[in-house]
Amino acid sequence: MTQAALEMLDFIAASPTPFHCVAQARRRLEDAGFSALDERTSWELTPQSGHYVERGGGSIIAFVVGAAPPSEGGFRVVGAHTDSPNLRLKPKPGRADNRWLRADVEVYGGAILASWLDRDLGLAGRLVVEGDAGLTEILVDIDRPVARIPSLAIHLNRKVNEEGLKVDKHRDLGPAVALLTTQDKTVNADRRVLTAVADAAGVDADTIRGHDLGFYDLAPPTLGGLDEDFVFSARLDNQAMCHAALAGLLNARHADRPANHTSVIALFDHEEVGSASARGAGGPFLRDVLGRMAGGREPLSRAMPSSLMVSADMAHAVHPSRADRHDGEHLPRLNEGPVIKTHVGQRYATDARTGAAFRSLCRQAEVPVQEFVVRQDIPCGSTIGPITAAELGMPTVDVGNPMLSMHSAREMAGAEDPAHMVRALTTLFDAAATI
Repeated sequence: MTQAALEMLDFIAASPTPFHCVAQARRRLEDAGFSALDERTSWELTPQSGHYVERGGGSIIAFVVGAAPPSEGGFRVVGAHTDSPNLRLKPKPGRADNRWLRADVEVYGGAILASWLDRDLGLAGRLVVEGDAGLTEILVDIDRPVARIPSLAIHLNRKVNEEGLKVDKHRDLGPAVALLTTQDKTVNADRRVLTAVADAAGVDADTIRGHDLGFYDLAPPTLGGLDEDFVFSARLDNQAMCHAALAGLLNARHADRPANHTSVIALFDHEEVGSASARGAGGPFLRDVLGRMAGGREPLSRAMPSSLMVSADMAHAVHPSRADRHDGEHLPRLNEGPVIKTHVGQRYATDARTGAAFRSLCRQAEVPVQEFVVRQDIPCGSTIGPITAAELGMPTVDVGNPMLSMHSAREMAGAEDPAHMVRALTTLFDAAATI
């Protein structure tokens, strides 16, 4: 059980950004014999072959072609997202304030802002640089403490414990990266920050034409608790499910019996900001890829009734001191298996048929399963599930492993649950599984 958690933590440690997450997935797919496809070329797909296609650097779809065409065998799809809330550099990334050099950032997604204070921060992402061959992309990861956002001392904010810490997104979140001397009155703050990034990437700062860079917590992912019952890590939401999807696909491919269905994982960027982008789940990426596999619009439509999509996004475990924030009969607990998420308002895409299909998969995989319904007086979050279900017309179930501290810079989950989810998703893709 612990081995799956350790493998997941290694995956997350190597994935400080969506671009690194996709690069990790690509390496593991290629090691397993999957080949890259180019959206600009025609594809020749043969049964049982494995392929992947990327879009925009932050999203990737991988699949194993079924023995039957999709119009007959259908698709079995796991969707997850590669992005997590964090602090992203603005196009002009530097600020000089009171002899501090600070990074100028925007909040990406629904971050718990206070969790980013007083942490050692690294900086990672991608650069677009110009050279003799034109524009190219380079991944960069400054995995040392280059920044910190200091909190205000209690002596200067005496009521912080009684009134709570209020963080102003514009004023309070500029990470300190250096001190300026009295001779630095004319310092170019933007160039100073970009030069540091360029040096780490091994390029000339003058060649940088664009960047997608964000700060991340440097504390390494780890097992925790007296009995190592927990995992403590950044980006569990939702790279934990990216890892489970990838592991399930690779595990099932080694099965002796070929599957009639086509097995697919779709790992999307931009879920935390609504998915409405060219490479997000609200865009045409998945529809485009499935359509090319099916052979056109009409066979794609025929495939939908025989298909199932598992939208895998982490779920809310019952909090040790805030159980009242949950519906009293739906209390997911750490290490007690995957959670099926249901919402009659379709914030989750689960219905009676798809929920039953996933419960059946869990029985076949011999893993426990739990249920979650949000309290009626608390607004419900959402996932890529309803988005892709509405776009494709594919039956969809929303599931996820239970966790705490969701959207914090540092999150918490159970050490046994990664193995539970990997087994469930491996069973989904297995030829012998019924849904």
